[in-house]
Amino acid sequence: MRDGSRDLGQRLGLSPRQTWWRVRDYACVLRWQATGFMARVEPEDLRRPDRPVGPPVVLVPGVYESWHFLLPLATLLRDHGVAVHVLPELRDNRRPVADGAVLLARYLREQDLRDVVVVAHSKGGLIGKLAMVRESPGGRIASMIAINTPFAGSAYARWFVQPSIRAFVPSDATIVALSAERAVNERITSVHSRWDPHIPAGSFLDGAHDVVLETPGHFRPLADPRLHELLVETIVGPQAS
Repeated sequence: MRDGSRDLGQRLGLSPRQTWWRVRDYACVLRWQATGFMARVEPEDLRRPDRPVGPPVVLVPGVYESWHFLLPLATLLRDHGVAVHVLPELRDNRRPVADGAVLLARYLREQDLRDVVVVAHSKGGLIGKLAMVRESPGGRIASMIAINTPFAGSAYARWFVQPSIRAFVPSDATIVALSAERAVNERITSVHSRWDPHIPAGSFLDGAHDVVLETPGHFRPLADPRLHELLVETIVGPQAS
């Protein structure tokens, strides 16, 4: 397997170490997708922890990810007493960022959720920020923890023809508009890997709380123990971690 991954890395201009990181990253994707597919968990199960604590959380996945993909984070928080909400209507999250933000805001109104913490992966962080800026005039979203979000886009998006991926081109109108909106950045924690194969420029967000994880990859950091500790400490409190 490593010989094959080395050939792939040479074609992509990656070092052997980066190639192996990428292979492990995609293996993580397959494992998390299988876990979500096999799980017998319904959205309402996550919304009703035995002893609710802390603010409500809404999970927003990345592109080509359903809510099941973030199920490990959902169960982690639910087991600590957090009411976790998911958005099945997003499906695999291929619609434009603006559509996702409208859907998120509508869900918050319908459920009458307030002081919400959005926990988002990748594209989900763009949806969350846009909802904070344009779709949450009542301040229903208190803060967001975004994991490996392409706040400045990704140069690699130019290689793709699918609109759902080309939406991450750094010159995309939504990416540019969101970059100019800085007032909400202080309420965002941007958690990102030290090396992300999908976002070469990284996920630094000016004015946000910046957290760098040692786990390389775009997906593997979702399983990083430091991320899990940060989520629990931030949402539930340090005594719960």
